[in-house]
Amino acid sequence: MDLAEHIIDIYSKGEYPSSALSNFAEHRFTMDGVPCGSMEGFLQSLKYREPARQAQICALVGKDAKRAGEKKRLWRLTKKVWWRGNAYGLFSDELQRLIDRAYRQMYEQCPSFRQALADAGDRELVHTMGKKDMRTTILTEYQFTRRLEALGRTAQGAEKQQKA
Repeated sequence: MDLAEHIIDIYSKGEYPSSALSNFAEHRFTMDGVPCGSMEGFLQSLKYREPARQAQICALVGKDAKRAGEKKRLWRLTKKVWWRGNAYGLFSDELQRLIDRAYRQMYEQCPSFRQALADAGDRELVHTMGKKDMRTTILTEYQFTRRLEALGRTAQGAEKQQKA
C-alpha cells in the first residue's frame, strides 16, 4: 500500500477531504455570539483589538480572511492577540484553550466539517504549507493537525455509535 494513502496533506485546493479540513474552507459557526464564516476568519480576527472589526474579519472565508489578517503585524511584536476585548499572550495556555473552544464550536455546529473529519478516517494529517515557528503564526502546523486528529477521533467514535 502506498504511504500517501495513509497521509492527508491539508490544502485548500486539495482533493476532499483535504480541502474541507483547511481553515480556508467555508464552515459557518458561532463563537461567543460572533458569526464566523471559517476558522481562518476566526484566527485572523484575533490580530485585531477592536471587537467590531473582529466580527467583520470572523465573517470572512478563505483568502479574504487571510488577506485581512496580513495587514496586521503588531501582534508579532507584542506577542499578544485579542478576542472580544481580552488580550491573550501568544504563547499562553489561555490562547490555546480559546482556539480549542473555537474548533469545538465549529465541530459541533458544522455537519460538513464533522463529515470531512470522519471521512479522513485514521489517516495521518499533515499541513506542509503550515508554519512551525509560534512567533510567526497564531496556529502552528503541529497545533493545527493535532487538533484535527483529536476531533477526528471524536467524529469516528460518533459515527461508530450511530452504526451500532
